[in-house]
Amino acid sequence: MSRYLITGAQGCIGAWVVKNLVDRGHEVHVYDVETEPKRLQWLLNPLQLKRVQFVQGDVCNGDHLEDALKRAQVTHVIHLAGLQVPSCKLNPRLGAMVNVIGTINVFEAVRKLGAQIQGLVYASSASVFGPEEGYGDRPLDDGAPLLPETHYGVFKQCNEGNARIYFKDHKVSSIGLRPYAVYGPGRDFGITSGPTKAIKAAVVGRPFVIQFDGPVSMHFVDDTAKIFIACAESRRQGARAYNIRGAVVTVAEVIRTIEEVCPEAKGLITSKSTRLGIAANLAEQSLKEEIGDVPNTTLKAGVSSSLEIFRRLRELGQLDLSDLEN
Repeated sequence: MSRYLITGAQGCIGAWVVKNLVDRGHEVHVYDVETEPKRLQWLLNPLQLKRVQFVQGDVCNGDHLEDALKRAQVTHVIHLAGLQVPSCKLNPRLGAMVNVIGTINVFEAVRKLGAQIQGLVYASSASVFGPEEGYGDRPLDDGAPLLPETHYGVFKQCNEGNARIYFKDHKVSSIGLRPYAVYGPGRDFGITSGPTKAIKAAVVGRPFVIQFDGPVSMHFVDDTAKIFIACAESRRQGARAYNIRGAVVTVAEVIRTIEEVCPEAKGLITSKSTRLGIAANLAEQSLKEEIGDVPNTTLKAGVSSSLEIFRRLRELGQLDLSDLEN
């Protein structure tokens, strides 16, 4: 049985990673500054939740992180802790501490523990790329020029570079994954959380404005979690960074899909004309070569599944609507 430690496991992707690992019977250790399992309790029943080991910790504290990995005899690390685009823009220094120094602390801990760690995967981002107009019409492969336009994207680019150096100098193998707009229950913060909030707003019959428009690559969160786990289990050597293509659509198509599966929401969801400034037409051939079939839920199926979960939470009186106020 593998023993996993997930940093940032109380976040959206992290919660779904934990769910998938628990479903598969793995030992799971949650390493997060948050102590309240808000998202996890939506996905796990009480018995499943008791199987998860919680460690309160900050990735900025490298010694504490290393000790947690050592004590639990962790075999696989999935590093998801980080601050989103708005937080990095508001406080670049803090963003760099968490997103860059925190990631270096993860790599240092893995380096020191040597053969104990059998797999390391970390969250990069499609925001390492620039706007569509900076590239041609063909899908961008993993080696396309990195032209980030935010502090967040630059921090992710830095992490990919540091991962390469850790392999060159210390033979620490890793995979960085570049999701674009992850959506689904639990996605309640960040620029690309708009589609998820729109789905939630549709469930309760509220108007909602998605703050961007244009092409976007949509990743259903359960698919994203499964991809992280599959990459963590890869035994290939090297420092790799992979695109995840997802469903490449426009925000207008996202809105039409929400209205299709939730007809009562017709006319409630709109969007602003602002573009995200990140190329959405990404190729993922290298990821397929790494893990085989890449989970890819259709947009309609992902929206339907999200609606079902939100409706269930509403019936239970557990649907948090506070994110719709922001």
